[in-house]
Amino acid sequence: MGEAVRARLRALVCRLRGAREDAGMVTSEYAMGLLAAVAFAAVLYKVVTSGPVGEALQAVVDRALGAQV
Repeated sequence: MGEAVRARLRALVCRLRGAREDAGMVTSEYAMGLLAAVAFAAVLYKVVTSGPVGEALQAVVDRALGAQV
């Protein structure tokens, strides 16, 4: 094998090892992601249960259930 091929293989192996070491999240990142998801769910719940949006959703459901098949 030529020296250039060996050098490229070494670089590839080093890059793959580095990618594996950085893969995944640490516990603090999971915690932040969970907090962000809960905050988004709370905001979405407030929007969906608000007056105008709730009425619009209820109208869509009523229309869907009252449709002639």
